[in-house]
Amino acid sequence: MARGYRTYRGRTSKGKVALAVLLVFIILAALSALAMQRYIAYDENGTPFFRLPERQTDPAPEPEVPPVQVPEPADSLEIVVPEPEVAPVFQVYSLTAAPLTPAAWEAAKAEMGDTFGGVVVTLKDAGGSVYFASQTAAEKAVKTVQGTTEALGMITGDEELYAIARFSCLPDAFAPYMNNNPMGLKNKTNRNMFRSGGVTWLDPSQPASRAYLCGLVREIAELGFDEILLTDTGYPIQGELDTINYGSDPIEGNLSLLWQDLLQTLEPYGVKLSMELPESVISDGQEAASGLVLARAVSCADRVYAVTEPGQAGILSNLVFQAEAVAENRVQDFLPELAAPDPSWDGPFLLLPAAE
Repeated sequence: MARGYRTYRGRTSKGKVALAVLLVFIILAALSALAMQRYIAYDENGTPFFRLPERQTDPAPEPEVPPVQVPEPADSLEIVVPEPEVAPVFQVYSLTAAPLTPAAWEAAKAEMGDTFGGVVVTLKDAGGSVYFASQTAAEKAVKTVQGTTEALGMITGDEELYAIARFSCLPDAFAPYMNNNPMGLKNKTNRNMFRSGGVTWLDPSQPASRAYLCGLVREIAELGFDEILLTDTGYPIQGELDTINYGSDPIEGNLSLLWQDLLQTLEPYGVKLSMELPESVISDGQEAASGLVLARAVSCADRVYAVTEPGQAGILSNLVFQAEAVAENRVQDFLPELAAPDPSWDGPFLLLPAAE
């Protein structure tokens, strides 16, 4: 190549450029047609149309599942089986028959401790003395001191304590002299009242006698006692019995009249009526002199008591419940009255005062 000359490149025609651009568009159009081919659909007449792709959404994230915590195996597994609760034996503590004071009750309560769930308070004794502020009793019969009403309220107001009132029914040195003597048990001359052990006796066949006793138990129920324990519920068994004017009605029927009246009196108060029976009445089923019949007694008593020895308690309990089962009556429990606790009897019992 001669110095001073450059290579000749020539002049490009505009037609060729336009042709090249057109060719490029044709190629792109062909590629686009191929790309859009999958979105072309045909209707039932064969006419093509575009079907746009459905919009896809991202799937919802799955909730995170916490890893399962597998406890490490223990070297030893201790299984604790709770022991069944054993209900404590119902034990009743009996106070000495005397006017009660708050101080005397606090001393007795300390002696009882947690062992006893119930207490017996004498409110009418075998001489006819009444140890609460009664409006029904003969005036000379009431034996109270300052604080007696308060002390009785302390007992009946204790919701954790079962309160029992001991109530001697028929021996009475005061009531037969009330109201021109309509209530006393008389001899066959119908003038002199019969005495047993120096104490006059109420006649259960007389409506006035039954009304007097019902008035007293009503007052006791209103004091708040849970139970009234009747003692001395039969006719006397000592003294000149052949001189007694029993009347024309059977004596066991007269006693049933009294018990039914007492039950009816206590019904509105929900107070239980229990009965102390001689051991011989339970063993033999009846006692001719007193008029006590076991089958009649269990028809009226919610609970039966008897002064006995620990070794006899089980026998007496079986006899009481046999009589109840035959008569289908109301007795719910039997409690022996013991001078001291004894391992030979593991059931409920009433502990007598040391002085009795």
